[in-house]
Amino acid sequence: MNYKESLMKDILPFWLGDAIDKKYGGIFTCLDEMGNIYGEEKSVWFQGRALWTFSKAYNVIEKNTAYLEAAKNIYAFLPKCEDTDGRMYFTVTCDGKGIQKRRYYFSETFAAIGCAEYYVASGEKDALLAARKYFDIAYECFTGKRKNEPKFKPETHDFKALSPVMIMLSTAQTMRAIDTERYNFYAKIAKDCVHEIVNGGFLTEKALLENVTADGSFSDTPTGRIVNPGHSMEAAWFLISEGLLTDNEEIVNIGKKVIDITYPLGWDKKHGGIIAFTDVLGKPPVQLEWDMKLWWPQCETIIAARLAYDVFKDEKYLQICRETERYCEKYFVDHANGEWHGYLHYDNTVSNTLKGNIFKGPFHIPRLYMIMASLDRGNSIRDYMLSKN
Repeated sequence: MNYKESLMKDILPFWLGDAIDKKYGGIFTCLDEMGNIYGEEKSVWFQGRALWTFSKAYNVIEKNTAYLEAAKNIYAFLPKCEDTDGRMYFTVTCDGKGIQKRRYYFSETFAAIGCAEYYVASGEKDALLAARKYFDIAYECFTGKRKNEPKFKPETHDFKALSPVMIMLSTAQTMRAIDTERYNFYAKIAKDCVHEIVNGGFLTEKALLENVTADGSFSDTPTGRIVNPGHSMEAAWFLISEGLLTDNEEIVNIGKKVIDITYPLGWDKKHGGIIAFTDVLGKPPVQLEWDMKLWWPQCETIIAARLAYDVFKDEKYLQICRETERYCEKYFVDHANGEWHGYLHYDNTVSNTLKGNIFKGPFHIPRLYMIMASLDRGNSIRDYMLSKN
């Protein structure tokens, strides 16, 4: 697959049409299979994620003014997505009025990386200051300095989750690469996140678990047995990247281990593709969509396997990478209308014709294409993180 060419001619153009809101600013992500808008509610996650995507594409793929203009438009819309306490909403109206606000601080982490990458693209110092502001708010939430209502009652359901830790790791990695004045601050956070992923109870001999008890113990419950193969593969390449960026061979090897234990759990041997959820002990998963194939776990699997192959030169990782690529080309890529389908049934028939919603937009797929294009040019993951073309 020619990732750079496909990114420039298919993936990014799909999102550069009606999705960019010329009236109010920002980006719509509720697009049907043809790219038509079917809903004007805006995902705040994707204001930050799309800002990052178009800025990163401008920095590492092509100095295309359309990318920079889209990024500038979205960047200007971000402040409208903030509540009076400085926190960001989860969804807003087309003109930026708050609809829903969640306890999660992922809107802030994605805004941080978006503003940081836009700073590289535009040179606007205010964008770096905005990135710091959003990161600091997210980190205050992450550490508990900013109090958020717990999702569950701690006295009866005291769990900690993998996803906040891995997203904070990835966010700190991006900020460290760009905001060099605070390098040590971000480096310490990244190191702490790696330690938590590896030693906090999530990593076992069988799987990288989604949830463990607050003290890091395994819970033989539906919540405690959940494995999200997409998250595990994503965490694997975050770990490999961190090991390479910090010259820590042990962390690189742990990332490889995560791939080794996740792939057998996640790959559908009959129909192909990475499934959405599984139970580490083989009991019935509580998620009814457990055997569906979603777009983003496939992306993370390709990246993880490619990085592992580049580091270890073991053909089994190249085979995983190529097999997943072929699977996506056959079932996910919409050769007629562009971009990817987002949701497939277990047998790879299309579940929903939408190309975007509150959770699917220009991030996982273009990130895959940008990383692979960079690696195909002979660049290292360090070059990619530093936005070196």
